[in-house]
Amino acid sequence: MDNLSSYTPPKVWSGLKESGGRFASINRPTAGPTHDKALPVGRHPLQLYSLGTPNGVKVTVMLEELLAAGHTGAEYDAWLIRIQDGEQFGSGFVSVNPNSKIPALLDRSGAAPVRVFESGAILLYLAEKFGAFLPSSGAKRAECLSWLFWQMGSAPFLGGGFGHFYAYAPTKIEYAIDRYAMEVKRQLDVLDRRLAESPFLAGDEYTVADMAVWPWYGALVKGQLYEAGEFLQVQAYRHVLRWTDQIAQRPAAQRGRMVNRTIGALSSQLHERHDAGDFDTRTQDKLAAPP
Repeated sequence: MDNLSSYTPPKVWSGLKESGGRFASINRPTAGPTHDKALPVGRHPLQLYSLGTPNGVKVTVMLEELLAAGHTGAEYDAWLIRIQDGEQFGSGFVSVNPNSKIPALLDRSGAAPVRVFESGAILLYLAEKFGAFLPSSGAKRAECLSWLFWQMGSAPFLGGGFGHFYAYAPTKIEYAIDRYAMEVKRQLDVLDRRLAESPFLAGDEYTVADMAVWPWYGALVKGQLYEAGEFLQVQAYRHVLRWTDQIAQRPAAQRGRMVNRTIGALSSQLHERHDAGDFDTRTQDKLAAPP
């Protein structure tokens, strides 16, 4: 701690030193494209450019749930954006999301394409476009939107805070890990208390709020994020675990979790999704199998 406490920030920050951290190669203090690269476009109305991280999974779960509910206009092409390779800084991607983060959606169903970026905005856009998974008015809508935006404000403490310092930072800093571990456990307690009162976050109905929270906090309580399950004692949050398992049994959620996924069993990875049949024919185990 002596070395840490001796650091005094300069009057003017002058740039990143080589950190050796996992994401050091793609971190930079400026926005905009680094290279020219057009985005591919498929045949469906909705074009998704993403990766199977928790933020990406939110949207693919939503799209698969819409299709399962009979909304055929929600057919989509999902294109893989490899953020470790800097593909989010291509000119085409930046034109859809100037923030260079996945996921990004381009809706080509109308006279002019509509871009939507930020995962919460995409969920809300799709819910309103199809009239699904979002109460139309009143207290139920307010409750749903409150939990949706709770996730958008809370998850950075989990991912960029706890996840970074616990799993990715090149050095382990006790203060930072303790600070964010405390906050993440507080968030889990918030969720656990809410889910002790109702089956889903917004009440009795499954909504976009659950789709937003589940990929982050559901994975966390199942020990699938940052290998931190034992450290955070996630088994204590039994109502979150019940809710997590309930959503994980939904076929659309299972499909959504596979899309743009690049880790885990090859049978769970569908790098690109262009048709419902791709889940049966184009997972990585099948593509890697000898002819």
